[in-house]
Formats: sequence, C-alpha cells, structure tokens
Amino acid sequence: MAQSRLAIEAVYPAVDGGRFAVKRSVGHPFEVWADVFCDGHDVIRAALAWRHETERGWHETPMRFHDNDRWVGRFELTETGRVEYTILAWRDLFASWRADTLKKLDAGQNIEVDLQIGRQIVADALAQAKGSNQRRLTDLVAEINAVIAAERAPVDLLLGDEALALMQAAGVRSNLTRHAPPLAAQVEREAAAFSAWYELMPRSQSGDPEVHGTFDDVIARLPYVRDLGFDVLYFPPIHPIGQTHRKGRNNSLEALPGDPGSPYAIGSEEGGHDAIHPELGSFEDFHRLVRAARDHGLEVALDFAIQCSPDHPWIKQHPEWFDWRPDGTIQYAENPPKKYEDIVNVHFYRDAVPTLWYELRDLVLFWIGHGVTIFRVDNPHTKPLPFWEWMIREVQVRHPEAVFLSEAFTKPKMMKRLAKVGFTQSYSYFTWRTTKQEFVDYLTELTQEECREVMRPNFFVNTPDINPRHLQTGGRPMFQARLVLAATLAGNWGMYNGFEICEAQAVPGKEEYLHSEKYEIRAWDFDAPGNIRWDIRQVNRIRRENPAFRHFTNLRFYNAWNDNILYYAKFTDDLSNFLLVFVNLDPHQAHECHFEVPLWEFGLPDQASIGATDLLEDQDFGLDGKVHHLRLDPQHRPYAIWRLHVPAMSPDTPA
Repeated sequence: MAQSRLAIEAVYPAVDGGRFAVKRSVGHPFEVWADVFCDGHDVIRAALAWRHETERGWHETPMRFHDNDRWVGRFELTETGRVEYTILAWRDLFASWRADTLKKLDAGQNIEVDLQIGRQIVADALAQAKGSNQRRLTDLVAEINAVIAAERAPVDLLLGDEALALMQAAGVRSNLTRHAPPLAAQVEREAAAFSAWYELMPRSQSGDPEVHGTFDDVIARLPYVRDLGFDVLYFPPIHPIGQTHRKGRNNSLEALPGDPGSPYAIGSEEGGHDAIHPELGSFEDFHRLVRAARDHGLEVALDFAIQCSPDHPWIKQHPEWFDWRPDGTIQYAENPPKKYEDIVNVHFYRDAVPTLWYELRDLVLFWIGHGVTIFRVDNPHTKPLPFWEWMIREVQVRHPEAVFLSEAFTKPKMMKRLAKVGFTQSYSYFTWRTTKQEFVDYLTELTQEECREVMRPNFFVNTPDINPRHLQTGGRPMFQARLVLAATLAGNWGMYNGFEICEAQAVPGKEEYLHSEKYEIRAWDFDAPGNIRWDIRQVNRIRRENPAFRHFTNLRFYNAWNDNILYYAKFTDDLSNFLLVFVNLDPHQAHECHFEVPLWEFGLPDQASIGATDLLEDQDFGLDGKVHHLRLDPQHRPYAIWRLHVPAMSPDTPA
C-alpha cells in the first residue's frame, strides 16, 4: 500500500464500478479516461494496458495528459470477445530530475552533483532493462563514460531529447500503481451495433391463407427483403406447436379445425425447442434457407422463447423443471386474472439447477450449429438475471459472434440491467415516444447517461404484438415518419412485415392487430397502393452509405422553432460525414420552421456559407448564414435528410 502513491480515479468507461463489461464494436478505437495524480510536483506518467481474454500478456500504450489531472488513452479493437483493460501510473524520476536540472542550468547554478544524480537514475534503469532497451541504455552509459573520461560534463547527453525518450521507455517506474481490478469490454461484431431487421412469419409466405408456408416459400421472398435494404431476417418460433388449449383466430380461447395456433405455444409430440414445425420443412430445408439468405446478404435470426405448450416433451422428460399445483395439474402461465393455458413456464431453481440451465445454453449452441448466430429473446425480464449473465457469457466465450436481442418492454431499470448482464441489443420505449420533447428527453438519456455504455437500443416500429395507436390513426405519413425516426436515431432498427403497406387494422380499443398472424395464416399484398417501400429502400440505402448513421451516441439535437418538427444530426468525429434529419411529427398538417444550421460545429461564423446535399433528391445546394426556413408537408414527404459538406468540400452550387 505504501508503494502505491499515485491516485487513479474516475475511470471512464466503467459500469457500476466495473461490475459489468461495457460494450463496443470491433474495428473502432477504444478510448479510456481517468484522473491520475500524486503528491508533490514530480512528473508522472500513465499508460493504458489491455489484453484479449485469450492472451496472457498485456499490451500497453501511453496515455496523454488532457487537463486538470485528466488523462486519456486509446487502442484499436481488432477482434471480437472479452477485453480486459486497466491503467498504470508511476513517478518518472528521470523526467522530474531533468526538469529541475534544466531550471538550475538556466539560472546559472552549478549542476555537477545533479549530473551525478542523473547518471545514477540511468544506471538504475540499466540494471533492470531487458532486450533492446538494455542495449540502448548500455550505449548511452558508454557515451556518458566516454565524455567523462575526456574530462567533459555529459550535459548534452543527459539533458537531451534522445535520453528523455529512451528513459520514458526504459526508466524505472517508481511507485508503480495499477488500477484494480481490471475492467472489461465485450467487443462484438458490427451487426451488434448496426443492423436493420425485417420480421416475417414463415408460415404466411405461401401467398394463400389456406396453405401453410414453407422454408422454400421464404427463400422466394429473400430478394424482396434484401431489395428493401435489410440485413437481418427474423422469424418468430419455428418449432412444433401444441394442440392442448390451442388458441384460435384473434386470440380466441377455442381453436377451430385447421387453426395453426400460436407459434409461442412451443412443443408437441413432434418435438420441442430443438425441432422444426414439420409443415415448414426439414432441417435440410432450413439449412438451404440459411445459405440462400447469406447469399442475399441476410442473416437469419430466430426467436428464443423459453416457454412450452402443455404438450412439450420436457414435461414428461423433466417434470422437475415445472411448477405443479396441489391437485397434480401443471401450473399454466398466468397474469391474474388472465390465464394462458396454451403455455406453461419452466422455473429456474430448486431441482431445475443446473440441468435446465445447461439445456437452455445447449439449445442456443444447437441452433448456432445450424447456422444461426442472432437470437431475439422473448420476455427475458421474466427469467432470472443470473441465468442470463451466465448463459450469454457461456455462449459468447465459444461464439463471440452471437447476438442477443432483449425483448423486454418492462421497467426502465430492469431493461437496463438486462443490457448490463450481457444482452447485445435491447427493445426500448421508442415505440411509445411521440412528441418532440419525449424524443429529446429519451434519446438524451440513452445517448448521454451511463446506459450508453451497455444498452444498444433496437428501435422496432411495430411487432406482431404491438400495433401502436399512432400507426392506427396517423395514416401513411405516420408510417413514413416512424420509419425515419427509427432508422436514423438508432444504429439498430426493425419492422414487422405489413408496416411497408401501412397495415394498421386493430382490435378495437387495443394496441393489437386484428386478424393477427400470431393466430392465423395471412396472405399479404406488398404492392398495395400507398405502400412506403420506396421510403424504406432509400432510408436503408442512406444508412449504409453514411458512416455517421452506424453509431448511436453521436446524436445532437438542434434548434427548430416548431414543436412539431424534430431536428437532429449524426456525424463522424472528423465531421467528414455530417447528416441533418428533419421529421414532421404531425401526420395531418404541413408545418414550417426556422432552424439553425450548425455552422459552429465546423468553426464557421454565423454569416458563413456551407454546402449541402439532399440525400433523397440527390441535389446539391448552398446554405448562406445560420438561420434558414423549411416546410414539411406530410402529404408529400414528412421528412428530409441532408448531408453537410466540410467547407473545403462544399459544392459551388448556389442556393
């Protein structure tokens, strides 16, 4: 303890004092900040140390003094997996000696004894040096001795820049202090932070509501999905569906003959979570689908729903995994007074530990073995947090490419805790944010508070379970606006099919779809008049072509003097890609506003000019001065997306 004289405080990033790993994406720099200081006036040094979990030794890079005892360092994240990082700090005796000696020399004082002290510091460094540092220090000592032998003082050698640089690399690290314990970052592939999801139910892909779809039918749809610009194709559960208490159309309690049931009532005599519904096809058919999707630039994502129909094989094989009532009947899923008798839940403790935990982990590994590495997890907030922390880590150690999306419309702290324990992406409250101030407040929370280090929101505009009221009443302009908001505010966004044709028919008084695909097979007309396929295609294209949209926390809101127009920017650190987005939140009325062009971000005065490009019309134009005017008519297009040009790159096109 006495040796550790330096203080290392306020390390950033760190979540809950390092209890949880922060999240980052491969191919990006990782920046670490800390307060580092010591008693006295000695020169101090700091270094950022890191290692991948598969390595034993540590890498190091110097940290740079910023101001007010704040230091910063960075390194590149070159591979996926868990990375440990920490901070080292020490007193630099040679640099401190050199600074004081130069002051004495400038003051005309005798520095003969000081030179002896400097020689001793170099000798101490040589005594512990190894490799190239040892050779270079040996040469320096030899030069110093030669100068002394010639009866000259080694002032230039000891006080020169070369000696300083060498001693920074090879000098004794006096009072070396290490921040402990090490912190961690989970480094994931780019799809963890930047993706566009398209959700469909395979059984509805035949084009005929009387004919159950197959994986081959899905293969035929792949060009359509890719043409819209998506890169993840997500399926609700594809497993056998139980017969007992099967739900009928529109969630009725009794199914009629031929009703397919809810895919979330998993399990029948044909198998459970490791089986495929036979009407969809075989595993060979599924493998062909996964390969075809990959050829189209799409990844298949599956639903991981930990629930069972009363017919699931586990109930007979592992009754200890379930709750049983005193009368000997199984405990159905309930949310009193509601009963979900087509579903039963496992419990995670008592006799279910550890066998159920291993079974669920191995199910994920099983599907990874069949080519799936992206999982949307159903209702994770109703399962124990320790299970998720253990299971996700178990999988990611073996498969760091695995992605887990947390579907949890739950309490804010639980939603964030699920991200902390390891979920790669998270559902969010975006679906219910509708006003300008709600967007500003919520996105500021997500991008500026601690949750930004662990929570990657995936902004789904709709789901099979959620038909938001604003879509029910807002018409086509509302669908366009929500598309742009989701796709440009978040790095990850998603939609459930039907959104592109503005499907909004609802169960009266509820945020539920009438004739929901959860309970019946549908046939969709994706060429229906009024569709927004062009908008989806263009917005996804703009996302792909502009690096600023690949990040989430680089969001800034600017002044637009109309509460119905949300105005914000995304930009890269070097400002080479600077995007402005305007969205009219009112689907019924045209709105106008004066707005500020953020000239100050480029170091320009208020009266300066800057070039811009309308990315939807592919038109260049100029903006003279800071304040401008814009009108957005929802009957034409309720949004605009512009790119500003770095001044040296500004087009000469007049306004």
